[in-house]
Amino acid sequence: MHQLKSPIVPCLWFEQEAESAVNFYAAVFGEATITSISRYGKEAAEYHKKPEGTALSVNFTLHGQEFLALNGGPMYHHSPGISFFVTCETPEEADKVWKALAEGGSVLMPYDQYPWSEKYGWLNDRYGLSWQISLGKLSDVKQKFVPSLMFVGQKFGKVETAINFYLEIFQPASLEGIARYEELDPDETGKVKHAQFYLGTNTFMMMESSLAHQFDITPAVSFIITCDTQEEIDYYWDKLTQGEGDEVQCGWLYDQYGVSWQVVPSMLSAGMRDPEKAGKLMAAFMPMKKLDIRLLEKAIAQ
Repeated sequence: MHQLKSPIVPCLWFEQEAESAVNFYAAVFGEATITSISRYGKEAAEYHKKPEGTALSVNFTLHGQEFLALNGGPMYHHSPGISFFVTCETPEEADKVWKALAEGGSVLMPYDQYPWSEKYGWLNDRYGLSWQISLGKLSDVKQKFVPSLMFVGQKFGKVETAINFYLEIFQPASLEGIARYEELDPDETGKVKHAQFYLGTNTFMMMESSLAHQFDITPAVSFIITCDTQEEIDYYWDKLTQGEGDEVQCGWLYDQYGVSWQVVPSMLSAGMRDPEKAGKLMAAFMPMKKLDIRLLEKAIAQ
């Protein structure tokens, strides 16, 4: 069992709008810092047929939380299968954030009063990313932006099993609580209406619904686990791909519930910020599935 040494970082996939999306979120939420931008150097630009200097990824923080925005191309699109639950502590903040995100977006649940919040709404923003805006107390959720996974279709009924799966892999980890559908709720009594749990220093939420939803979880939001050693990479890779999980490419994988993870060495992040090393690293890791630190270090030493 390995202890999580770094926060799990959400990775947001865009076609080519990563920089503009980050600037938009910085304006909407405030307290934002762009910590680094990785751009295509000459070798990487030639390899991927991109103009030299094009942004590959943007590391940024919102209210102290880390995110990565990635220009990955047109393969994946955001969906409400993974949204971000945002706690606003004043009505003015909630109103401002909702109005800004709704411009050019699409509303999933109207911004209104609900049993769980005096002000709450769910929408997709102009880039397709899904947000739940709620008036509440940060002390109840422990972080400003909480990834919220919604299990529908064939995943319905699997939330509790999934939570236990994650709690067994990550340490420290704990369950805050589970709220279940009751008889008067418009879904199957006893199934999970809402759950909150912790993986390391990260808060996660999960829900499930048997109703007809035209979406599923996609890799447009993935979760980055940063590892210092190959042993850690092997541990998380093997644990998360067990069952019906699947290896993808470049350190990416699907777990058995269709959630995407990136298991990456800490040396990779530093190397990708160096234009001289980025191209060599990309050429080395593109053919890989599970990342091999020894081979990556060998590539940048050449």
